Amino acid sequence: MNVKDAVANRFLQLCNERNIRINELANLSGVTPSTAYSMMDERRRDISIVTIKKFCDGLEITLGEFFSTSEFDALEQEIQ
Repeated sequence: MNVKDAVANRFLQLCNERNIRINELANLSGVTPSTAYSMMDERRRDISIVTIKKFCDGLEITLGEFFSTSEFDALEQEIQ
C-alpha cells in the first residue's frame, strides 16, 4: 500500500465511524466536494498536507490522531 491509498482509506474509515459521506466531510472541512472526491480517485489522489489538515479540522481530530495508525506505521519507503 502506498501513502495515497493509506490517506484515502483513513478518511473513509473515519467517515464510516461517524456515519457521514465524503461530501459531508467536504462541507464540514470547508473544501469543495470535488476535492474530497478527487482524493478518493485512484488516478488523482495527490493531496496536500493543508487539505489533510482541513479534513482533520472538519472531523475535529489532530494530524497526530489521523496519522497515528498501524497502517501508516507499516508503509514502505516511497522512492520514485
